[in-house]
Amino acid sequence: MRPYTARDQERWWPEEGKNPRRTPFERDRARVLHSSALRRLGAKTQVLGPASDDFVRTRLTHSLEVAQVGRELGKALGCDPDVVDTACLAHDLGHPPFGHNGERALDEVAAAVGGFEGNAQTLRLLVRLEPKVFTATGEPVGLNLTRASLDAATKYPWPAGGGPRAADGTSTRKFGVYADDAAAFAWLRRGAPERRRCLEAQVMDLSDDVSYSVHDVEDAVVGGRVDLMALGRAAEQERVVAQVRAWYDPAVSDDELGAALERLLANPIWVRSYDGSRRDLARLKDMTSQLIGRFCGAAEAATREAYGPGPLTRYAADLVVPAATAAEILVLKGVAALYVMAPREHEPLYLAQRTILFDLVDALASTGPAHLEPPFAADYRAAADDGARLRVVIDQVASLTDTSAQQWHARLCGMLSEVY
Repeated sequence: MRPYTARDQERWWPEEGKNPRRTPFERDRARVLHSSALRRLGAKTQVLGPASDDFVRTRLTHSLEVAQVGRELGKALGCDPDVVDTACLAHDLGHPPFGHNGERALDEVAAAVGGFEGNAQTLRLLVRLEPKVFTATGEPVGLNLTRASLDAATKYPWPAGGGPRAADGTSTRKFGVYADDAAAFAWLRRGAPERRRCLEAQVMDLSDDVSYSVHDVEDAVVGGRVDLMALGRAAEQERVVAQVRAWYDPAVSDDELGAALERLLANPIWVRSYDGSRRDLARLKDMTSQLIGRFCGAAEAATREAYGPGPLTRYAADLVVPAATAAEILVLKGVAALYVMAPREHEPLYLAQRTILFDLVDALASTGPAHLEPPFAADYRAAADDGARLRVVIDQVASLTDTSAQQWHARLCGMLSEVY
């Protein structure tokens, strides 16, 4: 099987004099772990806002959990665990305040400059915005990660409109690179098959799906949003399947989804009631642990059956996820969507969050660099046109946490309303 090569370990900007006791991939992981973008995830929404209670996961705790799951699965397959760990830690760096609600709002206001996508923003942070390395001419190159780590962190290796085509000819909505980051993207993808993700990226993606499908349900149960007794009824199971169909429209049939949910509910590890006691918390935690083991174990076994023993890396293999496992993950995502995410889209809070981001973009765009943080103010002054300046404003707003976005809105929008 293909080992990691000097090309995999290459950096966009060569660096000299580094400690030889650490591998390039260990250094990559440390750079992401110590980044300001990762720290900010501690105050960004995962599903429920960070301030909603003391138990709920944030983007940061979710990323740490994804990294633990991905590191173990990647290591079992022969991937360098630091490459997978780096990708998992980095995978949500580009997400803005207020979770996917905020992502949709910024996509709307950035439509004229190519939209906003959290995964493309992640790449932008890694290769441009996060301060770590500059070229000899003063150009920022972000964290200057190795090619293998950057490729592993790229969940959607194509630009907007360039993804796989559906039956009607349309491209998937998700994408991984903005037009003005195309040079860095071309460099990291040099020699890679078009639109194909490396194995490490596939491990990261599955670990993300596994983690949030299991942990979002755990959070929802503890938060009193899922009635485990009601979930045992056929009518509720039909609602879950319908939610999966409405939100994800997967290739699997409704019957397969229903059978997957029945398998999970019939499994002895499934918690059928919850009263908030320490014993029930332990039972719930055991369920989440065993579900993660179930899903990752199935993928590992299927991949080994397809490719045999030995280390699997980069483009030497694809991760094989059994259809039954994929269906079980989907129905868990459906449970969280039905009882937590879908109802919240009709809450006044969701509209208020979107309004905050719309107002912030308007306020910052109308006042130029005056209220931007120094790095973004410098980017704004260097921008060549109005589109580039709007992208800088979007970069600034996307960098904010839930809390700081609210504080900036109160300060800037209140001040501007007094002026005008």
